[in-house]
Amino acid sequence: MITNHSHIVLKTENLKIGYQHKKKTLCIADNINISLSKGQFVCLLGKNGIGKSTLIRTLTKVQPQLDGTVFIGAIALESITNIDLAKKMSLVMTERIPESNLTVYELIALGRQPYTNWIGSLTEDDINFIDLAISQTNIKHIIDKRYNELSDGQLQKVMIARALAQNTDLIILDEPTAHLDIQNKVAIFKLLKTLSKKYQKTVLISSHEISLALQLADELLLMNEKGLIAGDTETLIADGSVSTLFSSNLVTFDASSKQFVINTD
Repeated sequence: MITNHSHIVLKTENLKIGYQHKKKTLCIADNINISLSKGQFVCLLGKNGIGKSTLIRTLTKVQPQLDGTVFIGAIALESITNIDLAKKMSLVMTERIPESNLTVYELIALGRQPYTNWIGSLTEDDINFIDLAISQTNIKHIIDKRYNELSDGQLQKVMIARALAQNTDLIILDEPTAHLDIQNKVAIFKLLKTLSKKYQKTVLISSHEISLALQLADELLLMNEKGLIAGDTETLIADGSVSTLFSSNLVTFDASSKQFVINTD
């Protein structure tokens, strides 16, 4: 994967992911070597059950790696405290947030928790970062609503705003367009692309939206039964790597349209 080595935000070396169950080890994928630079929009693609969520959880310290190393900048992930990690990496995961009466503004303000004092009072800097996140996601018109009054598309933008309020270089999202209609899927992808380019965020998402990823992502992480392939989007389309995502007689990848098409024979 082509990178600017002076601005590497996340890197793995010989990473092995999977699970330990009693005395048995289940390896999902190994020899994973990726390098993400500042300002990149990167999409992790692969079929259901291939290990995308396992990789995301490993990169975000939700579960330990079986072997190898994850680096945030130049620091090994396992040596970073949770509070320091929250200042380097922000997450938007698939889990629903607990029911509450929080307003949109209050929910976004939770992104400042790594920086606030023990009673959670907001400084002028905190408020400025919250206001910037609201502006970046264009949601000022809903900040006084209760979050449980929002549509799925609006709520996803709010969760991205909360991540932005953390003011981290790296934002990782697990299937951020799940359950959204096509209009909102496109809106979220375009927002993430803008955040990477205009604000120099490194954005990594896992997704099933192959067509959108191929049109908008700078680089791809492709997971298949043989492991992980990383590279810039156009190269992986041209060299046939994208076509390996699905080993099925039902579909064929058409590089000219950047889509998988149904086989009619």
